[in-house]
Amino acid sequence: MPRQPGNIPTTIEAAMKKIGIIGGLGPESTIDYYKRITSFFHHYNQSLSTPEIIIYSVDLAEVFQLVEAQRWELLTALLVDRLASLRDAGADFAAISANTPHIVFDQVQARSPLPLISIVEVTLAAAQRLGVGRIGLLGTRLTMQANFYGERFAREGITVVVPEEPDQLFIEEKLLTEIELGIMREETRTALGDVIRRMQERHGIEAAILGCTELPLILDDKDANVPLLNTTALHVEEICRQCLE
Repeated sequence: MPRQPGNIPTTIEAAMKKIGIIGGLGPESTIDYYKRITSFFHHYNQSLSTPEIIIYSVDLAEVFQLVEAQRWELLTALLVDRLASLRDAGADFAAISANTPHIVFDQVQARSPLPLISIVEVTLAAAQRLGVGRIGLLGTRLTMQANFYGERFAREGITVVVPEEPDQLFIEEKLLTEIELGIMREETRTALGDVIRRMQERHGIEAAILGCTELPLILDDKDANVPLLNTTALHVEEICRQCLE
């Protein structure tokens, strides 16, 4: 269950905002978002009361095709169109429940009909709270290679390090053939932990970003030798804060 966000009221006198989520990227992490949000509010309200959550589950295969072809304008247009649907359904703000589409976050935000919460920004804030200067990044190959994390973190003096090429290929394969499909194998968990350990030994990382919202489904702090930043949990924390703001 996510920790209670700071600087929010301790009573629920005001109406909660309606949450919009672009989901399906992939389905397993969308379920995790939903469970985390509802769990937070059950605890926060000490009741069954939760905010309204509107999820537009997109076609994962369609998005992957656009990503692989680097059709950024079409990906932007798709996400903006889905955000308009969330607005029309009554959402007050929205989040994209995946890291990779954040490669076009700035373009989407500029055209979005709803306020958006960036997964990169909330992860940066968490890294700053940790006080790290060098951090690892695991995710899809595009997330690791596109440098949208690296560029943003560098502006705050934090270096982002990605795994060696063979490890990138391994992570991508396991994401697409196992984890995205809800298959969690112990040997995969161990091997992913080994990737993080190699990054710590070779590059001196002080923490690692789980930069795919499926990775927290198989990894947590006990599986690594450095703190892990769970991008799903961090994103949900800010979603809940915005809902109550």
